[in-house]
Amino acid sequence: MWLMVMFDLPVTSKDERKRATAFRKSLLDMGFQMSQYSVYMRFCSAGSQIETLSSAIGGLVPAAGKVSVLSFTDKQYQRTISYAGTTRSVNRQAPGQLELL
Repeated sequence: MWLMVMFDLPVTSKDERKRATAFRKSLLDMGFQMSQYSVYMRFCSAGSQIETLSSAIGGLVPAAGKVSVLSFTDKQYQRTISYAGTTRSVNRQAPGQLELL
């Protein structure tokens, strides 16, 4: 399963920018990778991970922020069509095994 986090956080004041940066850094610390600036993805090997991560993300959302967490299967992810400019790009496959860096 894949977990996608999409968010729109206010960044008009210095304090709001600080909270938005902290939210993005927290996603990276949880193992998410940036797909686009406000879209982060992570592969989850078990459904229980999705619940745990979703709850953790819910606790990090700034008061004025809007965050959506979506989960979908590998098959659904593989059917995604992506473009970089006018070039169609190939989607990533699910990792074969857990990789520690």
